[in-house]
Order: sequence, then C-alpha cells, then structure tokens
Amino acid sequence: MTVVRCRLGPLSLTSLCAGMLLALAGCASTQLDAQWADPQLTAGNPLRGARLLVVCEAQDLVLRRICQDQVGAQVLAAGATPVAAPDVGGDAPNAPGAPAQYLAAARAASAKAVLVTAISQGSTVAQPGFSVGFGVGGFGGGRVGGGVGVSAPIGGTKVATGYAANSSITDAASGRLVWTARASERPSDDVNAQVSALAKAVVAAAGKAGLF
Repeated sequence: MTVVRCRLGPLSLTSLCAGMLLALAGCASTQLDAQWADPQLTAGNPLRGARLLVVCEAQDLVLRRICQDQVGAQVLAAGATPVAAPDVGGDAPNAPGAPAQYLAAARAASAKAVLVTAISQGSTVAQPGFSVGFGVGGFGGGRVGGGVGVSAPIGGTKVATGYAANSSITDAASGRLVWTARASERPSDDVNAQVSALAKAVVAAAGKAGLF
C-alpha cells in the first residue's frame, strides 16, 4: 500500500497532497525494446509524402480502432498519407504483424508500403488504493508543524495492464520487410494513453531509421 504523508507549511495541505499524487500517477513510460531496418530500403526518406496502408491488429475492436486512429495520426504528422486498411478482425490467419494478407489491399490503394501494428497485452500488476494520512504533531510560537501518521485507505486493489506494440513496414511492390520494431508500456489503467504513446514511439522510431 502506498502511503502519502503531507506536512503543513507555506503550501496548503490539499495542494501538496495533490502534487504528490500526480507525481505518483505519472510513472508509466514507453520503452522501445528493439528495432531492425534494412539499410538498402530506408535511405533517403522513401515514405515521406507517400501513401502508407495502416493496419492495426488486436484481440478486441476498441483497441483496433484506437490504434488505427493513433497510428494514422502519427503517420500524417511524419509527412506521409495514411490509408486505413480493411478490418480483418482479431482472427487473422497469419501470425500477428504479418503483412502478406494486406499487400494486395496496399497495391489497390496505391500505397507504397504497409505499416502493420499488432497490439498485445504485456505484464499486469495489482495497484492498491492510495492511503493518505492526516494529523498534526507539535505546536510552538503560534505555529503548527510536524508530520502526520494516521492513514486512511482510498479505494481498493485493481489490476492494471501494460500493452506492447509490434510494428513492421513492408514494401508493397516487392513484399520485402523494410523495418520492424517493438515498443512496450508499463502497466496502467489508461489504455488510450498507452496506445497513443506506443503509436508515437513506433512511428518516431521509423522516422529515425530514415523512412520519413
């Protein structure tokens, strides 16, 4: 159980506690676990200004839709034109992230490449509710000081899930793999924020590899 202790001082007790709680809540971070690129196919920003078929795979529809929106927005920001792929659902016959089933759709849409992002669940953690203590210790000279030690739990235990994104970019004409990367997020209860951060991380990594 996390215990937040607040001291009386120039700041109000409410403001101080709120700041500490926000600091504790902001622990999640995105990590680029690994990436690979074909140097022959990534030189010279080949996807800048090009059409790119954007595919998201996940086991439930809401994750696919969030991913599609977030990855598409990042591709647009990177200087390419995202084209939404047909939704094949969560029961695709190929391995997660495999682009073969999307190449025909990419060519039909005049897309230069296929960007497939597979969202999967990673680690989970139990998050106990916060415990905030209030109390006063010590008086002197008309001032109040000291620490606090009486704790009161807020909320119960819940399970938070971390998600990962396995992304690949494949040349639509040749079917050759151009680039691939995997990013992951620490567990939190904000799925939208996690997917947004993962989309930003993988598209930024593709840009640094020279694709945009």
